[in-house]
Amino acid sequence: MGIGELQTIATVSAFIAFVGVAWWAYSPKNKKRFEEDAKLALDDEDIKSLSDEQRDKDK
Repeated sequence: MGIGELQTIATVSAFIAFVGVAWWAYSPKNKKRFEEDAKLALDDEDIKSLSDEQRDKDK
């Protein structure tokens, strides 16, 4: 097996991995989860309430 064949196998494997990740990321069953995760960074109220609860526990 020469270097050319190894490079071909690596290229095809990388392409298959890329297609698999893209399929997973754009899968309709993951849409709701990703939308919730995207809103998490913008939801300051939950972060504040969690930090308030943590302060209450520490007292």
